[in-house]
Amino acid sequence: MPKDSHGETPFSLTYDTEAMIPVEINIPTHRTRLSEEENEGDLRLNLNFAEERREAAARREVEYKKAMEKYYNAKVTEVKFKVGDLVLRENEASRQENPGKLGPRWEGPYQIIWAGEKGAYKQAYHTGEEVPRMWNAMQLRKYYA
Repeated sequence: MPKDSHGETPFSLTYDTEAMIPVEINIPTHRTRLSEEENEGDLRLNLNFAEERREAAARREVEYKKAMEKYYNAKVTEVKFKVGDLVLRENEASRQENPGKLGPRWEGPYQIIWAGEKGAYKQAYHTGEEVPRMWNAMQLRKYYA
């Protein structure tokens, strides 16, 4: 099956020709009607264009990845917290309590004491004691008191 990202099959990129399934051997097609010499000529012609096909597939894959990144970035909402904000931390991320099926999903509140550039935050308990490690914004939620 051709890959969505570059439109080629892995077999064709590796061996420079499309795979022939056993059923296709018994059905008269252009590929099965050719003599061995004509088939060899076609395979050599495919080899001449192999590098071009690989480069075109690589370009299509880059375009596909850019489109996927654009789609993803359009859907993602960036969350930023300021120093002093109160946040809840995802219980599944910290595993402080075994939540079980009906357990709490969020724990806290904690106060943000340091905010990094790429979504990293240091927190403190309500007593002022610092939480041992840094946490990502994906594991935090704003606490409204």
